[in-house]
Amino acid sequence: MNNENTNRGQSVTGVVIREDKVLLARHTYGGGEGKLIIPGGYVNFGETPQEALVREYIEETQIKVKPTNIIGVRFNMHDWYIAFRAEYISGEACSDNDENSEVLWIAIDEALSRNDVPELTKKLIQSAISKESGLTYKEYQGNTKDAPYSLYCL
Repeated sequence: MNNENTNRGQSVTGVVIREDKVLLARHTYGGGEGKLIIPGGYVNFGETPQEALVREYIEETQIKVKPTNIIGVRFNMHDWYIAFRAEYISGEACSDNDENSEVLWIAIDEALSRNDVPELTKKLIQSAISKESGLTYKEYQGNTKDAPYSLYCL
């Protein structure tokens, strides 16, 4: 959780749905303490948001995921936060016993009605199950070789 390579101005999260259940983790600190939230975290320097999401899911839940669509972006004067729809690849849900105390697959309807699921998590779950496709990744080379480029568009 405490890393000198952490870019505290960039963070990611991802909604993973499998068999009509969403993966949520019970947060152990800060404003989300005790709440069931979608896993995620800060992007490390030199890491793409997609790489950060894959790493964060493995660290926090032991689940391997693949980011697919961008379903939300939150930003302010200090930082940004990208929310992906992500595909379950493999693994058994397991708490890291650090940033979360439990990791659960919860029926979508139940997650949307629970008092211990914050409003932002509910909105992102609703975005993930929406019939709208969201922004999807498109191959794009950019015009420099020094930095990776990502393009998400309709």
